[in-house]
Amino acid sequence: MTWRILALSGIGCVALLAAIAATWLLLLPGAPAQGTAPAISREESEATLAALKPPKRKRPLIAIVGINDMTETTDYLMPYGILARADIADVLTLATRPGPVALYPALKVQPHATIAEFDAAHPDGADYVIVPAMTREDDAAAQQWIRSQAGKGAIVIGVCVGAMVVANTGLLDGRQATTHWYSVRDLQRHSAIRYVADRRLVVDRGVATTTGITASMPMALTLIEAIAGRAKADAVAREIGLAQWDARHRSEAFRFTRPFALTAIANTLAFWNREQLGIELTPDVDEVSLALIADAWSRTSRSRALTFATTAEARISRGGLRILPDQVAADWPAKLTPPAAIALPPARALEQTLRDIDARYGARTADFVAMQLEYPR
Repeated sequence: MTWRILALSGIGCVALLAAIAATWLLLLPGAPAQGTAPAISREESEATLAALKPPKRKRPLIAIVGINDMTETTDYLMPYGILARADIADVLTLATRPGPVALYPALKVQPHATIAEFDAAHPDGADYVIVPAMTREDDAAAQQWIRSQAGKGAIVIGVCVGAMVVANTGLLDGRQATTHWYSVRDLQRHSAIRYVADRRLVVDRGVATTTGITASMPMALTLIEAIAGRAKADAVAREIGLAQWDARHRSEAFRFTRPFALTAIANTLAFWNREQLGIELTPDVDEVSLALIADAWSRTSRSRALTFATTAEARISRGGLRILPDQVAADWPAKLTPPAAIALPPARALEQTLRDIDARYGARTADFVAMQLEYPR
């Protein structure tokens, strides 16, 4: 009798949990909002550029800081790659401790310096500090260093959920800000911060923030325009394959919807069908295209992107960054090698990768990835 009672109780608990889950799913929006992003006035654009003018040097010094264990891939590499190719500033990648930076969800790089080494070489600080998303948004070393750089006059830019790292320093108190759509509620818990919707980039008195992941592309171009003018920014935009790059955004288009939740659940439960996709790491690889491709494939919940090379030595990217292979191998199985989008300009590489994900796993998974990247399609 006891075992029957236990069995029935277990079945009842499972049924209750299933009912709760089904109710939760039904209450989620069926689709993201449709519509056109609101226009941005010329006055607002000019004010943004004025607020991002170099605060110290004619040729600015830009530092991109991350923690060694788990800094977001595209947040860290895309601003570096775009700004380095523009050649209008000295751009350095930094880590809080010695050693490589393990990026998530993919790639590993050797930064140019630690924050201590940077401080010794540049006691007057950077002109701009770019803060990517980090798994520890309250990392003490990162926060202390960001505050110290702001105190030396640097403009601080929180990319994606890097806005939460900046928020935890107190630098956003009394200011306007934005962040990745998934973290908006976390940002709004800071009562001293005013969230701004429908903008990919928000600048307020020396502190800037962006929406999710791919917003670092228009952010970097806006920074180039502020430093070197519109013609230079347009030239770099053409080079990376981006036709439009202002701060326009439709925030309501990025929400936690029923299709997003169902895709996450279904792909995660299909654990027996997980793939490890190999991307060959070659000298002069475009670090921006590589970041976008590896990031996108690693967000499907069906696959993870790994880099491989014939030796364990780091490969030097197009922008001069040392990227470490995940595995040493002469080749990779053809069926587990993504199509060669790596040779395309970054914006086109991402578009092609989303099409490749659609072909391999279906349209819902491609939409699921684009939503995580906060990429308007």
